[in-house]
Amino acid sequence: MTVKNTVPSNDESIVATVRDRYGRIAAGAGSCCAPAPSGCCPSPVGLSVGLGYRAADLELLPEGADLGLGCGAPVEHLGLRPGETVVDLGSGAGIDALIAARAVGSGGRVIGIDMTPEMLARARANAATSGLGQVEFREGRLEALPVADGTVDAITSNCVINLVPDKGAVFAEIARVLRPGGRLVVSDVMLDGDLPEPIVRDVTAYVGCVAGAIRRDAYLEMLAAAGLGEVEILKDVDFLATVADSLPEEINTALAELGLTAADLEGVVRSVTYRARKGRPRE
Repeated sequence: MTVKNTVPSNDESIVATVRDRYGRIAAGAGSCCAPAPSGCCPSPVGLSVGLGYRAADLELLPEGADLGLGCGAPVEHLGLRPGETVVDLGSGAGIDALIAARAVGSGGRVIGIDMTPEMLARARANAATSGLGQVEFREGRLEALPVADGTVDAITSNCVINLVPDKGAVFAEIARVLRPGGRLVVSDVMLDGDLPEPIVRDVTAYVGCVAGAIRRDAYLEMLAAAGLGEVEILKDVDFLATVADSLPEEINTALAELGLTAADLEGVVRSVTYRARKGRPRE
C-alpha cells in the first residue's frame, strides 16, 4: 500500500488565502463575521444544532471544538460502528472527528486531515482534553491524503471540499483510501444557478465557502468519475438563508458593491448533505 505525498498543481494563492483565514480563526483572531462587531454571530452551539447536530453530542465536546464553521451535520448520517476506521477531511478544531471517535469506540480509529497548523494544534488539544486516544490529526492536503490505500471504512467532510480548487483530485483520493464498499457522507456547498462574476472572482468570498462552489451537476459528475456511486441526497437547503446572520463580512460587502444582498441569491447556493459509496470490484 502507498501513502500519497505529492500535491497536484492548482491555484496555490487561493490555498494560501484559505489557510491564512482559517489559521486566524483557530487562533481567535477571526470569526465567521469578522471584522463586524462582536456578537454579530449566533453561538456556535446554536448554529450547529440548527444544522442538525445532536445537543447531546455537542455537550461532550471541549470548549472551542465547535467553531460554527460547518454547513451541515454529516457524521450523524454515517451510521458508524465500533471498530471502524474513519477519516474527517478538513477536520478543523475537531468537532466531527471527536463525535466520530465516540461512535467507533476505543477499538476504532479516526484520522482528521487539515492543512492549517493552528487548527491542528487546537484539534489535538481538544482530543487530549477529551481523553480520546483513538483519534489523531494529520497535516495534509485533501488532494493528497496522508492515508494508505484501501484502509478506511468511512469518510466525512463538512463544508470543506468546496474550498479546494481541484475537487476532482479530492474525490480520486477519497476513492483511493476507501475500502471497496466504503462509504462517505459529506456536507458541502453546491450551486443550482450562476453567481455574479465579481463574487466568483473574489478570493475572500471563496474563503467564505460561496465562490468556491460549483454547479451541482458538475460536482456529481466528478463523484461518478472517481468511482463513487449510489449517491443519496440526505439534506438540501438554501445555504445563504441558513447562515444569513453569520455570513463573512467580505461576502456582504462584495454583494453590496453590486447592489445585491444575500436574498438576491435565494435558491442558488445550496447546502447539500449526501451519501455515496465506493463500488466493489466485480467477481
